[in-house]
Amino acid sequence: MELVVVTRDAEHTFALATRVAELLRAGDVLALSGDLGAGKTVFAKGVGRALGVTTPVVSPTFTVVREYPCTGAARRMVHADVYRLDHVQELHDIGWDDLLDDESIVVVEWGDRVAGALPADRLDIHLELGAASGGADDERTVSFSPSGMSWAARADALAATVAAVSEA
Repeated sequence: MELVVVTRDAEHTFALATRVAELLRAGDVLALSGDLGAGKTVFAKGVGRALGVTTPVVSPTFTVVREYPCTGAARRMVHADVYRLDHVQELHDIGWDDLLDDESIVVVEWGDRVAGALPADRLDIHLELGAASGGADDERTVSFSPSGMSWAARADALAATVAAVSEA
C-alpha cells in the first residue's frame, strides 16, 4: 500500500508530519528519503514537535545521530542522518542497535541508503520536490509506504490522516 499527498510548502509538510506523528508508538522507525532539499529535516522537525521535543530539531548531518527527550508517545526521539556514511557497518560502530529500542521513535534521513539495517516493520516516507504534473517549486509529493504488522494495524488511520491533510 502506498499513500501519496502533495504539500503546498514547508509549513504544510511540517503540519503533515505532526499529524502523522500522532499515530506513532514507542519503537517505531520512520525512514525518510528524497533529494537534497526535499523536506526530510522539515518532516523530522514536525515529528519532533508532535512528540513534545522542546529543543530545536536540527539536521544531524555531521554528527549522524541526535537524541531528543520527548513528552509524547516515546521517551526519546532519535534523529539520524546517514547521508555521509560510506558503509552500513558505520551504523553499528555508532551503537545503532542500542538506538532501536521499545522506548524511542527513530527518524532516519536517507533511510533508503541503509534499508537493510532497518527493521522490516517501519514507515518509509519519500519526499519529492515539486508535484507531479509541473507543480509549484514549494510543493512536495510525499509518499508513505507502511510495512510490517504494526503498520498494517494502523493502515486505515494513516490513510485517513493523509487524506485529511490532503484536503486541508
